[in-house]
Amino acid sequence: MELRQLRYFVAVAETGNISRAAQKIFLTQPALSRQIKTLEEEIGQCLLERHAHSVKLTPAGEVMLREAREILQYADQAIERVRASAAGGRLRIGYSPSLASGLLSPAVASFTQVHPGTRVELFDLASGELLSGLESGRLDVVVTATGDDGLRGITWAPLLRTPFRLAVGRQHPLARVSRVLPEDVVREPLLVLRPKEYPDYWETVSGWLQQHGVRARIAGEYDGADSLVAAVASGLGVAIVTARTGHLFPSRVRLKVLTAAPKPLCVAAGYRADRADDKPLAVFLAELRRAADAVK
Repeated sequence: MELRQLRYFVAVAETGNISRAAQKIFLTQPALSRQIKTLEEEIGQCLLERHAHSVKLTPAGEVMLREAREILQYADQAIERVRASAAGGRLRIGYSPSLASGLLSPAVASFTQVHPGTRVELFDLASGELLSGLESGRLDVVVTATGDDGLRGITWAPLLRTPFRLAVGRQHPLARVSRVLPEDVVREPLLVLRPKEYPDYWETVSGWLQQHGVRARIAGEYDGADSLVAAVASGLGVAIVTARTGHLFPSRVRLKVLTAAPKPLCVAAGYRADRADDKPLAVFLAELRRAADAVK
């Protein structure tokens, strides 16, 4: 079985027509038909149901399509990594600004001293985009909250834990209390990160509210920590955030201790399991751990 045969099969499966697939990959129809037939004979399974003007995947063909796409993606990524290595290499880092603050800058600075020829690229993304970037190979490593993503083939290296706090304006009445109760939170307009982009955050906040049998009044949803910070600072409401987010808040915002707060968030570095033997990546992970130890 050859990679080109897999590419031909994917083209036929996606177009649903051998003639159109042949035009797409610049091959004659008879030649393409022979290649697909050869692939079926080698596998020992019929992959396509052939009709007069179309083809349809058999159950075996549907499985083959999924596997072929994964194999081709891995092959393309391998070629890209080899080319990048020959050019000096690159490290694509995705991160959550509020969680990577104080970790990323020193880690990158130390890494570039060890690997000056490696081009470092940084991407500020929402949590969902970080995970999809790792899964697709568009990112090499991410710094964000640990996710339960074993099915994605992602390995997590814990860096530190950060507790949750309630962010309030400096002039807010809650700014003068030592601890905030759950029932205090529900009396205020609550500002949150958007569930679609930050599902783990939303699950934590909503789970905490349900645990205490209270229902908050959601006054605004925001697409990132910066906009959430600005809204709290403007007096639009209060927000449940991690203590590390305090690095982003201006002086007119206070972070208050929550009674029976959600369990601390684990900040970690995530990377694909198949990159575990990548030496530059291992060096960067070591620098991240060193930076985390310095801020604990």
